[in-house]
Amino acid sequence: MAQPAEKAYYRFVVLFFNCLLTFGSYFCFDIPSVLQDQFQGNLTCPNATVINGTVDCVEGLGMTPQQYNLLYAIYAWTNAVVVILAGFLIDKLGNRFGVFLFSFLCVLGSSLFALGSHFKGSPYLLPLMLTGRLLFGSGNGSLTRVGFGFRPDPGLLAAGLGVELLPHTEKSQGLWCGALLCVLGFTSAVVVSTLDKIGMRQLGLDGAIQEESRKVRIQDVKLLSVRYWLLVLTIMFFYNGIFPFIADASKFIQDKYSYYSQKEAAYIAGAVYDSSLVLSASVGILIDYVGLRGVFAVACAVLTLPVFGLLAFTFVPPLVSTIWLGVTYSFAAASMWPSIPLVVPQATLGTAMGLATSVQMIGIGISNLVVGQILGTKSSETKIPLWRWQRMMIFMLANTISCIVTSVLLNIVDHRQGGTLNKTTKKSGQAPRDPDREPLTQAEDEPNEEDGDAVGSRSINS
Repeated sequence: MAQPAEKAYYRFVVLFFNCLLTFGSYFCFDIPSVLQDQFQGNLTCPNATVINGTVDCVEGLGMTPQQYNLLYAIYAWTNAVVVILAGFLIDKLGNRFGVFLFSFLCVLGSSLFALGSHFKGSPYLLPLMLTGRLLFGSGNGSLTRVGFGFRPDPGLLAAGLGVELLPHTEKSQGLWCGALLCVLGFTSAVVVSTLDKIGMRQLGLDGAIQEESRKVRIQDVKLLSVRYWLLVLTIMFFYNGIFPFIADASKFIQDKYSYYSQKEAAYIAGAVYDSSLVLSASVGILIDYVGLRGVFAVACAVLTLPVFGLLAFTFVPPLVSTIWLGVTYSFAAASMWPSIPLVVPQATLGTAMGLATSVQMIGIGISNLVVGQILGTKSSETKIPLWRWQRMMIFMLANTISCIVTSVLLNIVDHRQGGTLNKTTKKSGQAPRDPDREPLTQAEDEPNEEDGDAVGSRSINS
């Protein structure tokens, strides 16, 4: 029998490598936005600009805004297709299979993306980088939905470090740094899978987990409730107003507030992640304590509205808006995604998370293309007119208003079905069983509720 100190050490090791599992993929996800000017900058940089007495010359890859936003769109659309299949695979085959496959795709995609940056001025540049983002999207979205038990979200830390470090690097150096971090994630996948297998054998639960996984059917999607789909739409519309903005925020800041350099603009845009990094842990604890996840979803959407209004129609320093957006993003992420397990059957959780991510990515992909069309310029060297940026912010506002509508409907439906989303963790545990959370079948040979809970609480593979 392992001693308490040994158990605590084992859990810490698993948690540590579990966090590293997705660190590199998060770091790479938003690299184009941090290095935006290095992607869209002049091929030879013949026309340097002077800002505050300093020559600001960015030699880039010469991508147009449409091509640049396509890097995000192809990631999102690939992600949207793959995560549906990934959800079924995780439910059927378990997390060990998933982490190997998806972390390897992240390594392959990020490496190909970095390789493409060395083909500046050649016809191979865009196809290589798009293929890299396609493969990376196939792995990253699915990898972030794979979990060996609870883990703190490393995404904000990874994104925050990227924002702080990448503006000081050349684009090829930054991209290869991300690829190496994805290799670290793959190594962590090997370690944590091995530890998980050892732990399951010691507890005698490996066979039970595999038997439960075989019961998942594609037809189970029909059992997902109205609450689930309203929650999915709420997530999609909120992120439609966040990620496309972050992708183009650096150029927007330089075009509208011409006194900011490229590095300063990158820091200001990255304040979304920086403020989220500072708040994420405390926000998660707060929401676990007070509950009210549905109420927080509405509040986040309502409080995000002024952000895009300020950016579009005022000259308030953009740092105010990006920090503000980071705060609402922190509360949204901590309240919306953890609500999914509360409204779906446990046996279909992987599928439900996959579908939610798919719908989210479809929305983001479409939004990135719409933004690229709104910005409209065919040249990477052209300053985009303010009226085009205003139209983009109005599009962000429209998505946020749609998020308000779906989140209000979500709260109405949830209230009629027992108010699960707006209960605290303690109260939810004492409440009657939620019909949406009932097992899919009730055969006599299935484990009873107490046994099922034991398996779920012990296993880091459930």
